[in-house]
This record gives sequence, C-alpha cells and structure tokens, in this order.
Amino acid sequence: MSKRAVILAGGKGTRLKPYTVTLPKPLVPIGEMPIIEIIILQLRKYGFSHITITVNHLAEIIKAFCGNGSKWGIHIDYTLEEKALSTMGPLTLISDLPDNFLVLNGDILTDLDFNKLFTEHKLKCNNFTIAAYQRKEIIDYGVLSVDNNNKLIDFKEKPLFDSLVSMGVYIVNKSVVKLIPENTFFGFDHLMKLLISRNEYPDVYPYNGRWLDIGRPDDYEIAVNNFKPELYL
Repeated sequence: MSKRAVILAGGKGTRLKPYTVTLPKPLVPIGEMPIIEIIILQLRKYGFSHITITVNHLAEIIKAFCGNGSKWGIHIDYTLEEKALSTMGPLTLISDLPDNFLVLNGDILTDLDFNKLFTEHKLKCNNFTIAAYQRKEIIDYGVLSVDNNNKLIDFKEKPLFDSLVSMGVYIVNKSVVKLIPENTFFGFDHLMKLLISRNEYPDVYPYNGRWLDIGRPDDYEIAVNNFKPELYL
C-alpha cells in the first residue's frame, strides 16, 4: 500500500556553517549523494511513493535538485514557508494528508526500517510515534556540583551522559495536526508539551541501530568518513 512522507527541509543549517552558507543542509554530500537523496531512496525502498518536502531557506536549490521526483520513480511536491514555522508548523500547510504519515528531518542518516515503524504505529492506533535513540554524550567541561552556599561538593571531569533522544523521525495521525496553530512557529517541543497536557501521550519507539544527526559537525564528519551505501540503501 502506498504511504505518505513529509521531509522537513526548511532549516538554515546554522550548526553546519560554512557548508550551509550557499548550500541548504539537506544537500550537503554524504559520499557521492546529498543526504536528502539518501532519505528519498530509503523512503522509496519502504513503500513511500508520495513525499512532500517543506522548504524555506534556499528553497529553490532544493526544488531544482529534487524536482517532481520522477528521476526516482516517486511523486514529490512542496510547501513553502513564508516565515519560519519550526518543525510541526509546516504540517498545517499540507491540505491532503492521509490518516497516518511519516515525518522526518531532512538531515538524518539512519538504517531504521520506516515501514516497520509505520506498521507498529497503526497497529497500536497511536496518535504520535517518536523513533528514539540511546545517545551517549560527553560534556567537554569539568562539571561542578555546589551546595546552597556555593561550596563545591562534587566534581566530574568530562562526564558521560546517556539519554534517550528523539531521532527526528515520527509517525503522525492526522488528528494531531488539528491541534497545531496555523501560521505560527510551532515545534516538536511545543506539540509534545501540548499532547502531554491533554493526556494524549505519544508512543516512543526505541531503536538501537545506526543514527547520525548530520546537522551536528561531529556527526557529519563521522557520516562522511564512514559512509557505506550498502548499510542504508
């Protein structure tokens, strides 16, 4: 069955400067392909035949590269933000969303099975499903713990924190889009807080495969130096 996906590609990519001064972040290369082409090929592999790309910053360059999707045998269309709407706001610009659809950032490299995620979301009748990754991060500073009198009571040199983080991949039920205000900067964080406040708790889908956020310079370097197409396509 044909499935719908939305790629969020409207960000300015400020963390990846100077690469993104003249090149939109989804077009930065990983191996011989820009990251957005890798994502499109993955979506096609998992049965997503209609993709909407939300664009803003350097929109015409993204549209010129991706076109209507015919070179990949899929259908691609676009929404253009006249002002920044963050990650969830652009969904209000799409008038023909199906009951359930995939949303993902246009700057992630993962081997997640999008179809498996989509299927589990539907089986559980979820309103919102978040793909999540156990990420280990080193704080590059000596971390101080103080008491009420600002006396040092503990010290950790470059501690390692282990956190479950959003991968920037979601399955969304159309009913949730009705909660997003139109023409308003409204991000993933705003929507999560709203759903929790309404006791409409999103489902979390832990994943322990490969995942890199190439909007981060460290992750981008790892992706470029270790990219093997056969692991993802």
